[in-house]
Amino acid sequence: MLLDVKDLEVAYGDYQVVWGVSLSVAAGESVALLGPNGSGKSTVVNTISGLLPAKAGDILFEGISLVGRPTHARASLGIAHVLERRRVFPHLTILQNLTLGAWHPAAKAARSRSMDRVFSLFPRLSERKGQLARTLSGGEQQMLALGRGLMALPRLLMVDEPFLGLAPQVIEQMKAVFETLKAEGMAILFIEQNVRLALSMVGRGYILESGRLAIDGPAASLMNSPEVRRIFLGA
Repeated sequence: MLLDVKDLEVAYGDYQVVWGVSLSVAAGESVALLGPNGSGKSTVVNTISGLLPAKAGDILFEGISLVGRPTHARASLGIAHVLERRRVFPHLTILQNLTLGAWHPAAKAARSRSMDRVFSLFPRLSERKGQLARTLSGGEQQMLALGRGLMALPRLLMVDEPFLGLAPQVIEQMKAVFETLKAEGMAILFIEQNVRLALSMVGRGYILESGRLAIDGPAASLMNSPEVRRIFLGA
């Protein structure tokens, strides 16, 4: 496995929010981490990227434990995390935002090639590369956030709520980009609330409920699972 999370527990001070969660992502695999609001999805991913410390458990990337390693060291290994709500630098241009994504030595060396690749995936960003990020639409900012993540040359791309608030046409454009990345062999971990949309794009999924792993399995079986319907819609 490229990523192997084992019995992860996370707490905010004395308040524990994740209990014994295990999940894995193989090289080149697309996996969904799903759950209702407050189920712990973002907490798990923030802990994988090092933004939060683990209370217990282990996080392995290519067999190497990430526990205790700072976020920048994890990113240098090939983990990119596109945060929810885009988090672009609003007063910098598209070009400047993308340049900041290629910060570690390997990414800097490939910056020109990576920039061309991002602009080929998102032609709209190329057309407006001198425009301030705060003047972009929500869909364009999501493209920019994803493009900035790709500038870091990730082998594992973790994307938190990539379709939130996007128009249907933009969602289709984003889905096409993810399909391209999958075809190129990039491992992707999606964090989503839209169950049907997320499961249509992955091979496997994990469902969290109140900070615990409730069910996991192939996407096709989760799509029609009564347990998944109960978690999201109630008894």
